Amino acid sequence: MSDYYQKNSRQFFDQTVDIDSSLFLSSFVQTIPSQISILDVGCGSGRDLHWLRKQGFHVTGFERSPGLASLARNHSGCEVIEGDFATYDFSPHSFDAILASGSLVHVPHENLTTVLENIFQAFNQNPNHALYMYISLKAGNGVKKDSQNRIFYLWDDETLKPIFANHELHVIETSKSPSVKNSKDLWIGYILKKTI
Repeated sequence: MSDYYQKNSRQFFDQTVDIDSSLFLSSFVQTIPSQISILDVGCGSGRDLHWLRKQGFHVTGFERSPGLASLARNHSGCEVIEGDFATYDFSPHSFDAILASGSLVHVPHENLTTVLENIFQAFNQNPNHALYMYISLKAGNGVKKDSQNRIFYLWDDETLKPIFANHELHVIETSKSPSVKNSKDLWIGYILKKTI
């Protein structure tokens, strides 16, 4: 999927940058401590980076598409690391929270656990430190292809909650909402806290 986002980085930026992040992140920021460090994995346009920075958080982006990474840096004023979240070595980093807002939608069902395990290396390793995550995925069963031939993997509660539990992530809140861009799509979002 990286080729699509690289080839269409400006178009994707223009389509997503003005979506109001507070619509889906307000509960998250009310749950987590103020001014903690957050890694936005698959930050896209930098929309959420910009919004979270305005809320007083220390935010860093992570993006596979160089074109989007550059646009996100310019828009948010935040550092954006370039890399593939499936293979990047996150272990040198130390973040209090991880944001994966719609960024794992192209990860096949059978690969999600491995990808999450890799991303979780970015968590602060202090055993007495509370850790948080927000993740949103498209709700449903099976897979779906859009008009740009992008493949989206769909998820439900029954499949996701055991995955979270296996990684000692406690579900604080679950939400379901129609897509801002396409009301036919339903998103499922989770606020998670890592068990200490």
